[in-house]
Amino acid sequence: MLRDVENHSLPRAAAFFDLDKTVIAKSSTLTFSKSFYQGGLINRRAALRTAYAQFVFLAGGLDHDQMERMREYLSDLCRGWNVQQVREIVAETLHDLIDPIIYDEAASLIEEHHTAGRDVVIVSTSGAEVVEPVGELLGADRVVATRMVVGEDGCFTGEVEYYAYGPTKAEAIRELAASEGYDLDRCYAYSDSATDLPMLQAVGHPHAVNPDRALRREAAARGWPVLEFRRPVRLKKRLPTLSVPPRPALVTAAAIGAAAATAGLVWYASKRRSTT
Repeated sequence: MLRDVENHSLPRAAAFFDLDKTVIAKSSTLTFSKSFYQGGLINRRAALRTAYAQFVFLAGGLDHDQMERMREYLSDLCRGWNVQQVREIVAETLHDLIDPIIYDEAASLIEEHHTAGRDVVIVSTSGAEVVEPVGELLGADRVVATRMVVGEDGCFTGEVEYYAYGPTKAEAIRELAASEGYDLDRCYAYSDSATDLPMLQAVGHPHAVNPDRALRREAAARGWPVLEFRRPVRLKKRLPTLSVPPRPALVTAAAIGAAAATAGLVWYASKRRSTT
């Protein structure tokens, strides 16, 4: 159980959550692959390979080098894609695709942090076209996500403006703490990946959730709690209070294209196949 309700005479605190495999049971971007295919953003071959990419992600995640290769590839791949189309596809399929894969344990933690008076912030490498709607579904107070430059024509230019990954996540947390008055020593953070070590180290109460091997070793060495989330559940049936719209996000990095990220992992899966 978490500590009692925050003493409001003390500095404010927040709980920072990674998204994929921490709050939801799959990759947020890959989950929309069928919808992207139906919307014409990816072809049939890419859609089929995405199923394999999802398996790779769930089996072991992506390390730093793989994430960097994916970023380079997807930034070129998504050039010219219409941002509004991506947003519409996500909005139309969000409840059907994301609601069933939210971890019951994560939903409980979000509720407990809110009850204790702490803000809840989703901090994800995925694009804001996916992360923002998911954050709203969860009742998060703020969202930090990757964004890509959008041209005057409403399409991605292929340039990454902000990449919410690794040390950049920790920087965003520190900036948010400064602007909102959070005491980081009293804040919480949750992630499944060793690439999020900077974010976990930035707070006083780090937690490893369904950790990969590297993070599990680090958590053991540092004495961090290790949580195992295993029960996906529909929020509508479990915690209707979590679907209440959050306050307007103060830190929202606006978008790397969910479709682009999907195709990037498809590329990684293809490369992995070709080398095995």
